[in-house]
Amino acid sequence: MCLAIPAEVIKVLPGEMAIVSVDGVSMEISIALTEDVVVGDYVLVHVGHALTKIDPAEAERTLDLLREFSGVGPELHP
Repeated sequence: MCLAIPAEVIKVLPGEMAIVSVDGVSMEISIALTEDVVVGDYVLVHVGHALTKIDPAEAERTLDLLREFSGVGPELHP
């Protein structure tokens, strides 16, 4: 299963690259597949590439769900 993670763009770099942040963790990604990305935008990131821009409220809802899942214990796993 593949998973794209919402991330906030904190810096746009030359060469269609950007720095994004996910819960305080920063990473450099390619924004070549998206148009008109600016600081403050939220993008869906998969394997180092921004796939599309998304609504900030939707990004926060998704991040909240991921945080919730991270607290799930082994009792849900066989």
